Order: sequence, then C-alpha cells, then structure tokens
Amino acid sequence: MGTSITGPAPRAADCSRCLALCCVGPAFAASADFAIDKPARTPCPHLGADHACGIHDRLRDRGFPGCVVFDCFGAGQQVVQVTFGGSARRDPAMFAALDVLRPLHEVLALLDEAARSSVGDEARELRARVEEMVARDAGALADLDVGAVRREAGALFDELVAEAHAGAPGPDLRGADLVGADLRRRDLRAARLRGALLVGADLRGVDLDRTELLGADLRGADLRGARLAGTLLLTAPQLTAARGDAATTVPAHLGRPAHWLP
Repeated sequence: MGTSITGPAPRAADCSRCLALCCVGPAFAASADFAIDKPARTPCPHLGADHACGIHDRLRDRGFPGCVVFDCFGAGQQVVQVTFGGSARRDPAMFAALDVLRPLHEVLALLDEAARSSVGDEARELRARVEEMVARDAGALADLDVGAVRREAGALFDELVAEAHAGAPGPDLRGADLVGADLRRRDLRAARLRGALLVGADLRGVDLDRTELLGADLRGADLRGARLAGTLLLTAPQLTAARGDAATTVPAHLGRPAHWLP
C-alpha cells in the first residue's frame, strides 16, 4: 500500500501519485483535440507500463492538445491514494469514483477563489462540506448528488459576481456563441461570459477586469496582451487552452502556461 494523502483534498494534479486514470477512463474521438479514437476504459496506446505518457513532452505536436488542457484538479491522486488507500493497480471502480471526484475538485478550486471574496464565509462553509464529501469511500461517493453540489456552488458564484458588478455591470453574454469573434473593440469589463463559446476568439489587449469566465470555452482564444488579472472564476485549464504572451496578465493564484509566447 502507498501512503495516503491527509488534510484538505489536493487542488492540483500530481500524476506521479495517480495511475494514469485520465489516460484510460475517458473515450477520445479523433478531432482537433485528439489525434485518434480511443474507447472508454481502454489505455491510450502512448501510455507506458510505468503509467507515464510516452509523448508527454510533445503532445501538442502529435495532435493531442486535449490531453494538455485536461486537468483533474487533484482528483486522480485522491482516488488512488485516499479512496483506494494507495493501491498500486488500477481498479475498474476507480473510474466511477473519478467521475464523481473530478467535478467536486473543480468546485473546490473555485471555492478557494470565492473564499477570498465578499462571499467568503459562505464559500468556506460549503468548501468544508465538499471536503468531507470527497474524503468518503467509494460506496458513499456513488450516492453523492454532484449536480446538487454544483447548483449550490453556482448560486454562490452568482452572489460573488453580483457583488463584484454592483453598480457597474457589463454586457450579459452568458452562453453566447462568440466562436472566432473579433472582440478587441468590445468593452468586456464586468461582463458575464459564463459558459460562452470563445473558441478562437480574438481578445488581444482586451481588459477583462471583473469579467466572469466560469465555464467559458477558451480553446485557441488569442489572449496576447489581454488583462485577466481581475477576472472572476477563471481556472488553469482555461488558460492552458488559450494562447497568450508575456504581456498577458493572469490572476495571482494561477500560473502562466508554459506554452505561451515570451
């Protein structure tokens, strides 16, 4: 048995403490994100016996940008090290546990941001309850209503955004189809872009102060020179999916993707 993680659930993936669950569990469809078709619960052909990706350092070049963007928010090592007690072998039940824990870990990551805001007390209370949930055994995880947790968190995030936009709201573009749009002349400060499709959108130099980006699809979006430091509810995978450069500002709690231009 391996050692177990104690304390709060991890928010960042540590693949060395997982068993490559994300390289086995999900199904891939050949597309711009994945170069091949891969059935669910079938190991990727590039996965080695040591649970490491054989092309990890050149995934984008080999046609797998979807792998680069994917982030389990630490749910993978939670499954292996906590739910299954440090098992050294993959168990089919691990994939069901990951399906529950991955969205809950994403909620935890967003609640960490909310805990630093005007709704901090409510965010910390909900975070404590979700922390208790993700520490449960596999059988108890199967009984969790993930949708209910996400709806409760979503209502809290609505409060966070409303507080941040009080008196000066921007355009409401929730769920908008902005694929490939040139947004350089749009005033998007304090905008609501929750769930918006911004694939390939041109956001060069745009000020996104207090702009909500919860669930926005930023694949291939051009963020060079954009000001994202004051955005709301932005996650690391969204930044990784986009293109930026040294002039792009990002929130203090998020890192700058390694593939961005200098």
